[in-house]
Amino acid sequence: MAYCERNFRTKKELKAAVVAGQKLGIYNPSGMFPTKADGTEYLEGPHYPKPHTWYAQVIMQNGLITSVK
Repeated sequence: MAYCERNFRTKKELKAAVVAGQKLGIYNPSGMFPTKADGTEYLEGPHYPKPHTWYAQVIMQNGLITSVK
């Protein structure tokens, strides 16, 4: 699992930002599993140490989130 670069409180906020055209990347804080520049990734939020309350499948293109499922 990875995080979005911005710390969204809800999946709805993440979706709205992507639809609005914000350029958002992702990262894996552990560094154990590299994130993909293109393809499907899975996110969780909000960021640690808050409890994760949402999960999302995202499509990446050129290192940026292009859609949220």
